Amino acid sequence: MTRSGATAVAPGAVKPPRGGLSAGGLAARAAGGAVRVFLVLAALFWLLPTLGLLVSSFLSPTDLNAGGWWQALTAPARLTTGNYERLLANETITDSLLSTFAIAVPATLLVVTLGASAGYAFAWLDFPGRDWLFLVVVGLLVVPVQVALIPVSELFGSIGLFETTAGVVLFHTAFGLPFAVFLLRNFFAEIPRELLEAARLDGAGELRLFARVVLPLGAPAIASLAIFQFLWVWNDMLVALVFADSAHPPVTVALQQQVRQFGNNIDVLAPGAFLSMVVPLVVFFAFQRQFVSGVMAGAVK
Repeated sequence: MTRSGATAVAPGAVKPPRGGLSAGGLAARAAGGAVRVFLVLAALFWLLPTLGLLVSSFLSPTDLNAGGWWQALTAPARLTTGNYERLLANETITDSLLSTFAIAVPATLLVVTLGASAGYAFAWLDFPGRDWLFLVVVGLLVVPVQVALIPVSELFGSIGLFETTAGVVLFHTAFGLPFAVFLLRNFFAEIPRELLEAARLDGAGELRLFARVVLPLGAPAIASLAIFQFLWVWNDMLVALVFADSAHPPVTVALQQQVRQFGNNIDVLAPGAFLSMVVPLVVFFAFQRQFVSGVMAGAVK
């Protein structure tokens, strides 16, 4: 130390650069900037079809037939809300959105509720044949939906569930449960046993333990499962095309019927497709934090 309190520099020592960054630091910052630019460009390229669909939904059929959607970039005055006005006046599309909600919401709630209950049972309850039954559940993950279409159609026809909303909900619930049980069982099994034993010593029964301890700790995984299930059901077309009520079809089937009936009915298809895509995006961004927490927790474990 010098008399003024400054630190003396030893002879031969390398002085740090005045800018505060070494050559390696500058190179790392430049590389990080290049990566960010690349990611931004990749995201824009990935979102280009969505941008085209959005712009097309605001163009009249005449303008779309005259050129592509990119003409709106040079002539934004051509954009109009007339397509959405006609869409909201189309009872088939608006009714299909309500039908899709009536299918997606119950199917998601049933899968989450039953999957969480079964996952807790497989993780922490002892009963005969637990491991073998869990292997059967895991084996059901590889069963394709197409295999069950004909036998389930015959079953639903015999009990009066064919072409009903309840039939579509039951089908989606049955095929969503194996993944739900597998996911939540593995997540719940990572909960420390000491925590559950302490709750039992405090007098908590299994139902209270499940509701007050396990469910709050498993909220990220449950939120991730709910997002996946809702997206699968909302975007489904095959099951809806086979089992849904033809008089009140979901939005995917309704849009397909518009193509079959009216040909290139772009003034209905573009806003309808974009509107059907907005709802899953809203659900995802609303639970984005829980989804990321669930994915990160599963990766760490």
